[in-house]
Amino acid sequence: MNKPFDWADEPATWAFPVARPGLPFIYTSAFLALIFAILGMPGLTVFMLFTSLCITLFFRDPDRVIPQHEKAVISPADGKVIIAEIMDSSPYFDQPCLKISIFMTVFNVHVNRMPCNGKVADVIYHPGKFVSANLDKASTDNERNAVVVNLENGQSMAVVQIAGLIARRIISQVHPGDTVQKGQRFGMICFGSRLDVYLPQDTELHVKVGDRVKSGASILAYLV
Repeated sequence: MNKPFDWADEPATWAFPVARPGLPFIYTSAFLALIFAILGMPGLTVFMLFTSLCITLFFRDPDRVIPQHEKAVISPADGKVIIAEIMDSSPYFDQPCLKISIFMTVFNVHVNRMPCNGKVADVIYHPGKFVSANLDKASTDNERNAVVVNLENGQSMAVVQIAGLIARRIISQVHPGDTVQKGQRFGMICFGSRLDVYLPQDTELHVKVGDRVKSGASILAYLV
């Protein structure tokens, strides 16, 4: 019998999982705190300890139990839905599609998860600007990385990591030809950003603008 929920990745063996890209930032700030403490500079020591805590919280990577409904499309990011509408076309598909955009603040978990099962057809990186990620033009003007996936039903979708005003580093860990699983971690964007999801036009939308969603746990839509 199929389980309604499951793990996409192995659960962490420690109580507060942290994404690996954050470790250099955490170690550096903690090391500086130690140096300031040795030099007898309490103000700077406290400041760097606080900075270390903030960076650790930003790079937190909690385990998520993934809904296993066959046709469910799960959220690739934590944040707020700012767009949920049919588009005449997209930069990745020359046909109408459903676009869902999720805006992440610096307070959200920034590890990104795959919305659907499938096979990576292409990974397309675009250099660009760093305007605020909640603006419509961020989809076309900002630095971004698109992962195009061929779905098991023969259709295709794309999930696009978009840098924002503060975000300056997009991390993607998948490559063309990779088989991906719904809820699988595939990358992150450092320090505030946005993700766009492009789905087939006939996909049944399950969220609305203003909804708060969680990466790997919230269902955005259902494939037909």
